[in-house]
Amino acid sequence: MKGNSYFSRKLHSLVGIIPLGGFFIVHALTNFQAFERGPEGFQNGVNFINNLPLLPVLEFVLIYIPLLFHGIYGLYVAYQSNSNLGRFKYGRNWAFTAQRVTGVITFVFVFWHVYQTRFQVYMGNISHEELGSTMNHIASSPLVFTLYVIGVLAASFHFANGLWAFLISWGITVGERAQRVSSKICMAIFLLVSALFILSLVAFRGDEFKEVADAVTAVRSLL
Repeated sequence: MKGNSYFSRKLHSLVGIIPLGGFFIVHALTNFQAFERGPEGFQNGVNFINNLPLLPVLEFVLIYIPLLFHGIYGLYVAYQSNSNLGRFKYGRNWAFTAQRVTGVITFVFVFWHVYQTRFQVYMGNISHEELGSTMNHIASSPLVFTLYVIGVLAASFHFANGLWAFLISWGITVGERAQRVSSKICMAIFLLVSALFILSLVAFRGDEFKEVADAVTAVRSLL
């Protein structure tokens, strides 16, 4: 039983970084094209991803299956774990608790976001070319925008702090100094990735994407 638990935790840690962490960074960079290059740049990024060979297989094998395992097993770990926050006030104990809280928030946020975007493409309700206008509708709501910012911050912290723990768990940062340095690097990653996503959300609610959304709405009204 102990061996199964050890293997499951190792696998949980691994898929959180490879492949999910890699996809998370790619997603952040793709969305940032909305801020840096506007609707056309964002669409080019979307097109590049959707032109990858065997994309449905890659999505299920490298994203959805690992995401389900990491999320569901992570909820189990969060439920089973005992937080020392009430007894000790050290920074790592705060991070321990925050990792589990942000994991739950991220789990809910990711599936909500996938339902609003990718699932709608699968169902034929929107096309890949309409993802920019869809994000404009999402980000234009002050409430939803706020919830997305919370979700993005939670996901970014969960990834960055999870990366710190991964480096220790897999014997990459062994010494105290290495762990201290990696902690600073991972928090810098948290700030950078958060900024990429938040700037993307700001861009999605801007005039350029609103014009695209209005054009899509006008076309759909004629159909």
